[in-house]
Amino acid sequence: MDTKTTLPISEARKKIFKIAKMVQKPSIRYTLTEKGRPKVVLMSADEFESWQETLEAIRDFPNLEKDIKKAEKEHRKGDYLFLEDVLAKEGFILANKK
Repeated sequence: MDTKTTLPISEARKKIFKIAKMVQKPSIRYTLTEKGRPKVVLMSADEFESWQETLEAIRDFPNLEKDIKKAEKEHRKGDYLFLEDVLAKEGFILANKK
């Protein structure tokens, strides 16, 4: 459920504690307006952090969908390495599995 509620800032001021509680629910956001125009969006801190992480991933991996498809193709062909092999090649000493 993606719910966005729009309120004038003056009305939100009266309901700020209720709004703060409501935005703790997943996908609930409030758009606050001034003179009828959107001014601010309120969401939970957790959702904000999630958005920041998503944007960071998009910046770090701009071609992620293409990269995933390439990796899947290479995996199907058997063209891959195991993590243990990569770490050993880089000089890491691995603990014995028992």
